Amino acid sequence: MPLLDARDVQGGYGGMNILNGVDMAIEADEIGVIVGPNGAGKSTMLKAVFGLLQVSQGEVLLRGEPIHNLPPNRLVQKGMGFVPQEYNVFPSLSVKENLQMGAYLKPGSVKRMLERIYEFFPPLKDKRHQPAGELSGGQRQMVAMGRALMAEPEVLLLDEPTAGLSPRYMNEIFARVKEINAAGVSILMVEQNAKQALAIADKGFVLAAGQNRFTDTGAALLADPEVAKSFLGG
Repeated sequence: MPLLDARDVQGGYGGMNILNGVDMAIEADEIGVIVGPNGAGKSTMLKAVFGLLQVSQGEVLLRGEPIHNLPPNRLVQKGMGFVPQEYNVFPSLSVKENLQMGAYLKPGSVKRMLERIYEFFPPLKDKRHQPAGELSGGQRQMVAMGRALMAEPEVLLLDEPTAGLSPRYMNEIFARVKEINAAGVSILMVEQNAKQALAIADKGFVLAAGQNRFTDTGAALLADPEVAKSFLGG
C-alpha cells in the first residue's frame, strides 16, 4: 500500500477544473517529483493533496485512509507538512521563533527538534536570533522547510523549493531534500528545475493540462527521449 495515494483527482477554481484526473502515489521513504510546463496543474495538485483546494472527484489516501478535503490542520496532525512557494516565513520573527511556530502541535518536542533542524540546516543555528526577513532567499527556504519539519511529518510537500535561488542554494536545497528523505521523511515536490529534481527522484510525474502525461522512476523519465524533447529542453 502506498503511503500517499492520489487517484483520479479533479478540482479547480471557480467551477473550472485545473486537475482533470491526476494519479500519483509514493511509498514510504520515497521522493516523488512533479514536473511539467507552466499551467500544467503542478502546484494545484499539491494544494489539493494538502486540503487547500477542494477535490471535486477522486480521492487522496494517506496510509489507505481517505484524507481529501480535510482541513490542513487535520492533515498536519495526521503526519503531513507543506511548504508553499511564497510567503513561507514570518519575516519579523527570528529564525528560532519561526521554527518554534512549527511545533505548535508538539510543544514538548521543541528543544529536540530545534537541534535536529540545525543539523539539517547548519546556517540557521548561527542566525537563529536574526529576523527571517533579513536572510537570503536560500536561507529563508531553509527556515520554511525547517518549520514544517518541526511537526515531525511523515510526508513533506514542497512547492517549488528552489524557485528564484542561485545555483549554489539550488544545489544546497536539493542536497538537503535528499538528506531529509534519508532520515525517513517521504517527499512530494513540485519543481521547475526538472532535470535536477528527477535526478534525485524515486518517482516522477509529468503533468500537462492537468493530466498525467508520463509516470515512471526519475531515472526512466530522464532517459526517455520524448520526455526530454517535450519537457526537459531536449
